[in-house]
Amino acid sequence: MGITGALDARDRQECLDRLRAQTFDVLVVGGGVTGAGAALDAASRGLRVALVESRDLAAGTSSRSSKLIHGGLRYLEQFDFKLVREALKERDLLVSRLAPHLVRPVTFLYPVRNRMIEQPYVAAGLTLYDALEGVRRPMPRHRNLSPKAARRLVPGLRADALSGGVIYYDAQVDDARFTLALARTAAAHGAAVATRASVVALNRDEFGERVVGARVRDEETGAEFDVPADAVVVCAGVWTGPVTSLPGGAEPAFRVRMSKGVHVLVPGEAIDSHTGLIIRTEKSVLFIIPWTGRRWIVGTTDTDWDGERAEPAATGEDVDYILQHANEVLARPLTRDDVVGLYVGLRPLVSADRNASTAKLSREHAVDVPVPGLAAIAGGKYTTYRIMARDVIDAALDGYDVPASVTDRLPLVGADGLPALEPAAGRLAEDHDLEPETVRHLVRRYGTLALEVLALVARDRSLAEPLIEPGPWLRAEVVYAVTHEGALHAEDVLARRTRMLIESSELAERAAPRIARLMAGLLGWDERRVEEETAACLRLVEAERTALAEARTAAAVTL
Repeated sequence: MGITGALDARDRQECLDRLRAQTFDVLVVGGGVTGAGAALDAASRGLRVALVESRDLAAGTSSRSSKLIHGGLRYLEQFDFKLVREALKERDLLVSRLAPHLVRPVTFLYPVRNRMIEQPYVAAGLTLYDALEGVRRPMPRHRNLSPKAARRLVPGLRADALSGGVIYYDAQVDDARFTLALARTAAAHGAAVATRASVVALNRDEFGERVVGARVRDEETGAEFDVPADAVVVCAGVWTGPVTSLPGGAEPAFRVRMSKGVHVLVPGEAIDSHTGLIIRTEKSVLFIIPWTGRRWIVGTTDTDWDGERAEPAATGEDVDYILQHANEVLARPLTRDDVVGLYVGLRPLVSADRNASTAKLSREHAVDVPVPGLAAIAGGKYTTYRIMARDVIDAALDGYDVPASVTDRLPLVGADGLPALEPAAGRLAEDHDLEPETVRHLVRRYGTLALEVLALVARDRSLAEPLIEPGPWLRAEVVYAVTHEGALHAEDVLARRTRMLIESSELAERAAPRIARLMAGLLGWDERRVEEETAACLRLVEAERTALAEARTAAAVTL
């Protein structure tokens, strides 16, 4: 099964002690996909690495993406061929070698309304998209479809919105779990990973010329301590400015602009389709994405945001925009009542022009070293995280004699042995007295690490019971989240380890006390702490419901 890189929340104090005692080659600030990727890149080069994250892994934008690993078809219209080629290469690496357990092919239909004009144009774009991918490819090429074939694939299409179609392939990912897998792989290669640990200052050498580490605050206790490091790498996304402007810091040459991306979730039965859909809009494109077989994710928007970074809000206009464009092609229109959930992410775009539209800003990344010992990165796409991680580590260690990046040949935890595990789901179900679909669910979420979850079930049969009905999650997954995935709070399990919060607020509300009680036995919580953790989850659920209700009420769509 290979390395597993367990992050045991019960060992957190040992990790903090290590941060205090050791001098690191690289200290990474930020536990999103780029930060976790940078920690892995550096650790896999044989360096001493620490990663600190002020909240939970993937707590920000890296759990609020469109959940796609894709080349960026729309960037062809901007003639950004380099970005598309790079993203397609990374997509194919992830699907075929690095993370096939987490990144899987998904089909999209582009409904064509004017077959004589639009279909040749779309087909030409997808031909270029296929060509940029190269000859060695894990994905099939696009195909033109007749109206009849397109309607068989998507019975829910409007007849007057369809004169043909084009089907093509991209890939899908559970973004939060992917980020977690990156962090665990970094830990497997020696990185110290600490969540709920905030950088409050950047430390300089005695001459004030070089950054030599950071002052870190343990958000669980309030204690502060120094983490010495030869280089500090800031991978903080929309928080880049606040981090680099801390005492001892220096502002990078680039400016980070926040772009708000809103997604809504609708029930699986609301859209009659056997594939995802992509729809052109006046600003960009809109995706209708299958999610876990129980929901569709519809989005996204792309608008400026200058408000609160931690919890950006959707507006009625955002919901209007999404529903209106989806309904241009759907026979059964989506209404505000169909929206059962929403989430908002902030893209950290780089710009030197404050007046530029975020929809037109490049999705390429920028790296800067404003002072020796401090490197910062922003921009980019989720898909190209590995390139971003490599580039920022290269910049931070420029002049040092370190090996080149090897992450293009390094599978993430859970990937090794996957082809042999997938056909064994039936046998494993029999061995552990579980339903085959339950085991397949575990393999889809954990890859070969599902065997570790099943080992918990073998030791304690009560952990084979469902966490909540109806739902695919087992009680064992909560225990595993603590002992192997670094979950410190019930919210971490509810929002990011299981993704229950975005799928069903009703299930999340019912599951919260059960999650807290399961975690209590592992983390030594008393009854008061259980109640506090449950209450924190319920506040989160209520906040999500309020945000949804406000956006739905404010929406004024004529359907």
